[in-house]
Amino acid sequence: MSNSAIASASSSSKTHWIAFAIMVLAFAIAPIWLYPIFLMKVMCFALFACAFNLLLGFGGLLSFGHAMFLGTAGYAAAHAAKVWGLTPELAILFGTLCSMVLAYVVGSLAIRRQGIYFAMITLALAQMIFFFALQAPFTGGEDGIQGVPRGHLFGLFDLADNTNMYMFVFTIFILGFLFIWRVIHSPFGQILKAIRENQDRATSLGYDTDKFKLLAFVISGAIAGTAGATKSLVFQLASLTDVHWSMSGEVVLMTLLGGMGTLFGPVAGAAVIVSMQNYFAQFGAWVTIMQGVIFVICVLAFRRGIVGEIANLIKKPL
Repeated sequence: MSNSAIASASSSSKTHWIAFAIMVLAFAIAPIWLYPIFLMKVMCFALFACAFNLLLGFGGLLSFGHAMFLGTAGYAAAHAAKVWGLTPELAILFGTLCSMVLAYVVGSLAIRRQGIYFAMITLALAQMIFFFALQAPFTGGEDGIQGVPRGHLFGLFDLADNTNMYMFVFTIFILGFLFIWRVIHSPFGQILKAIRENQDRATSLGYDTDKFKLLAFVISGAIAGTAGATKSLVFQLASLTDVHWSMSGEVVLMTLLGGMGTLFGPVAGAAVIVSMQNYFAQFGAWVTIMQGVIFVICVLAFRRGIVGEIANLIKKPL
């Protein structure tokens, strides 16, 4: 590797660490001014969007049914915590494992097709999961699973205290983000990018592309499940909203708005969308129209997304 390439890689890494430090600091001090429940919701959806971006932005796989992993883990964690009495860390782990298994089954079927056919298969399977959640007796139907206990983390920390819960969610988000960062910059991540750019060439080099895409799908589904399981404990509720097709559309919007294929883009996109939903809630159904207008403006004026445009201005990848 040439000296210029080494210097460029070093500069890129430094930029990433600076951006990461700013993000950590922002979430660490934000509770001073903002409501912790709102911030926890932002972090849950940011992790969900990061998981989706791993699949779309770095793997080139557009899923229209990613909400099935968010919702499935939410129901599983809520049921485990409320009915089985599992501690919060075990409930979240159980929800994550359920989404991981579901992602393996769905991915095994969907990756046999590409493009719009892949997207439609994921949407169809997600609708099946939605109707299962609607009809299954343990999900509570349209009422969902309510009154989910937060419990005591490791039997020591009472998560009914919003400060303790915030630190728990903050830790999960940071660990999940760092894991995705590591995956992206690993040899596996580089192969995934190669498949995204030219699958035929990657195949000619001897890589089993279906195997790599399936693994990416499973990882993405598992992390999305972690976000969903955590969210169900934060709000003490698992509902049909998280498994509905519109939630899959929202995560696409978050990723594109923040910057597809960037590391920090989904976090920015999630923060913007959740903030709009929270602070514009008084406008009722107009919130959806506002989101649509902002999305159109972003697509026309900021093709790279918020973080993508910032990275382009400073000439540093983010």
